[in-house]
Amino acid sequence: MADGTPTPPREASTFAPDPVFASNAVATRDLADRAHADRSAFWAEQADACVTWGRRPTETLDWSDPPFARWFADGTLNVAYNCLDRHVEAGHGERVALLWEGEPGDARAVTYAELTADVKRAANLLSSLGVGPGDRVVVYLPQIPEAVVAMLAVARLGAVHSVVFGGFSAESLRARIDDAEATLVITADGGWRKGSVSPLKPAVDAALALGGRSTVENVLVIRRGENAVDWVEGRDLWWHEALEGVEAEHTAEMFEAEHPLFILYTSGTTGRPKGILHTSGGYLTQVAYTHRNVFDLRPETDVYWCTADVGWITGHSYVVYGPLANGATQVLYEGTPDSPGPGRWWDLVEKYGVTILYTAPTAIRGFMKAGREIPQARDLTSLRLLGSVGEPINPEAWLWYREVIGSGTTPIVDTWWQTETGAMMISPLPGVTTTKPGAAQTPVPGIVVDVVDDQGVPVADGESGLLVVTEPWPSMLRGIWGDRDRYVETYWGRFGDRYFAGDGARRDDDGDIWLLGRVDDVMNVSGHRLSTAEIESALVSNPLVAESAVVGAADETTGQAVVAFVVLRDKKRRSVTPEEAVARLRAHVADRIGAIARPRTIVLVDELPKTRSGKIMRRLLRDVAEGREVGDTTTLADSAVMGVITAEMR
Repeated sequence: MADGTPTPPREASTFAPDPVFASNAVATRDLADRAHADRSAFWAEQADACVTWGRRPTETLDWSDPPFARWFADGTLNVAYNCLDRHVEAGHGERVALLWEGEPGDARAVTYAELTADVKRAANLLSSLGVGPGDRVVVYLPQIPEAVVAMLAVARLGAVHSVVFGGFSAESLRARIDDAEATLVITADGGWRKGSVSPLKPAVDAALALGGRSTVENVLVIRRGENAVDWVEGRDLWWHEALEGVEAEHTAEMFEAEHPLFILYTSGTTGRPKGILHTSGGYLTQVAYTHRNVFDLRPETDVYWCTADVGWITGHSYVVYGPLANGATQVLYEGTPDSPGPGRWWDLVEKYGVTILYTAPTAIRGFMKAGREIPQARDLTSLRLLGSVGEPINPEAWLWYREVIGSGTTPIVDTWWQTETGAMMISPLPGVTTTKPGAAQTPVPGIVVDVVDDQGVPVADGESGLLVVTEPWPSMLRGIWGDRDRYVETYWGRFGDRYFAGDGARRDDDGDIWLLGRVDDVMNVSGHRLSTAEIESALVSNPLVAESAVVGAADETTGQAVVAFVVLRDKKRRSVTPEEAVARLRAHVADRIGAIARPRTIVLVDELPKTRSGKIMRRLLRDVAEGREVGDTTTLADSAVMGVITAEMR
C-alpha cells in the first residue's frame, strides 16, 4: 500500500479472542465503556485499585497550566512501599519477586521479603551517604538484582534516580551526570555479555575524570564481573562492604504524588541530553494498571518476563515498577539471547515456566533468522500470552511469533508507547480485541489519541497522518529536566493543545491504528510519501529475508531514493547468489507495493546496527547510504558492524 501502511501478508487474517481466555480475562469489555463515560472517575478508580496511598487523593487531574499536568496531586505515597512492603504485609513475603539468571548460568531466586529487606538496607546506606529527597543518583549497572534494589532504594528515600544504560560511553555518562547534577553513582566492576565481562567501573572513572569538577561525591561499586578496577580512596566504596552491619529496618516516608521519581535521558540525542522527568502517583497508577490489564496478569500463578534492560523506559515500567507494584514473579536475565547459544531465551522459558513474554520485534526477527527448529526443540507450552514493544512489528514476524513461539493459539499484544508517555498507550486487550498482525489497533482504555494531518485535522479511516494524544494521561512526562521551554516546544509546539508523539500512523478502514514509525522515517520519492516500515515489511515477507532496514538517501532525480539493508535467512543464503537475491527482492517489493517503492540499492549484510536493547540505528545506515562519515556508534551492541556495512556499500 503506497500510502504508508505496512503491507499485510496476502494470507493475513484476524484473530478473535479465545472464548475460554476471554471468559476469565482480567480486562473486560466494560473497561473501555467506563473510561469513555467518565475519564476522570475512571482514572480515580484505577488509582484506588493500583496504589496504596498514605493520603488518598481527592482530586484526579489539575490541567490548569497546560501542558503541565498534576495527577492525584493532593495524595501521598511511597513508590517503593507500593512495590515491596505492602505485599509482605499482605502475607506474600515468600512469593518470588525475581528469578534472576546470570549469563554464565549462576542464578538466584529473590522473594518479596528478601527484596524488601535488601532495599531497606540500601536505603539506609544511601541515607548515610547524604542522599535525601530530591537528590539525584545515577545508576549504571548490568541486569542484576542490585539494579532493581538500587532503583527502589533511591525511590524509597524520595530521591530521583537516573538509570544510564551500560552501553553508553564515558562522555555520554558524564553528560547525564552533569545535567542531573548527581551526587552519587551506583555502578559495578563489570557485567557479563556475550561470554565475557564488559567493564563498567572504568567508564565511570573516565567520565568523572573529564574536564570540569563533577558533582559526584561517592561511587558505590557492586562486585559482579571480578574484573580489575582502579580505586579512588574517599570516593569509591564497595557495595558489599558498605552494607555490612547496615540495619534492615527502614520506615518508608510518604511523598506527594507529583514528587519526582526518575529522570531518563533519551538515547541518540546530540548536544545537551534530554532528561525526561516522571513523577510518582500518576506514573505508578498507569504502569500498574496497564501491566495488569494488557498482560492479563495473575500474580499468584504467572511467571512474567520482559526482556528489556532496566536502562530503558521499558525496563523501568515493565521490569521494575509495574510488575513489582502488582506483586508479580518475573524472570530477570543478564545476558544476550544468543549466549552461549541461540536457544538461551527458550531454555529460560522452559526452565522457569514463563507464562508471559514481552520482547522486541528485532529479537523476534533474529530468532526467525536462526530458524524455528531452535525454539521448537524446547517446551514452550507454559506461554499463554506474548507481547511486542519498541517499534512497529511487521505482520510476518507477528505471525511467526504466534505460530512458532505461541503454538498458533497464544494471544499477542502489540504495544505502542514512548519514554515520554511512561506507560502503554495503544494496545489490544487479549480477552477483548480481535487482533490484526502488525497493527497496534486501539488506545488503552482511558487514553485518547487521534491521527491528524499536518494542519491538525483528523484524517478519515483509510488515511495516514501524525499520531497525537489529545487528552492528558497519568504517566505523562512532567517536563524535560531543567528546561521548561524545551518541553513545551518539543512536544506541544506543533499543535499547541495536543501532544505530538513524533510518529506517523494510519487508521485502517476499521478505524484501527497502524504505526508507521518516526515521521523522519517517511521518504518522499518523486512526490510519493513512502514509509520505511512499509518497505521493510514487504522485504521481510519474502522467504529469503530474515530482517531488513530501509532508509531514504538523497537522489538528484527523485529527491530521495530507497536504500535497503537486508539480512538473509541462514538457510536461504546458500541457495541463491547475491545478485539473484537482490534482483528477486527488488521485484518482490515492486510487486507488493508498486514500482515507485522498488529499492534503488539493496545491500546484503550479515547483521544490522543495533543498540543493546535491539533497536536498529537507522541514522547510521542513512549516513552510509548518503556517503557521509558514520556518526557516533558508542551505543551499538557491536560497533564493528558499521565498518563491515560501510565496506559492503562501496
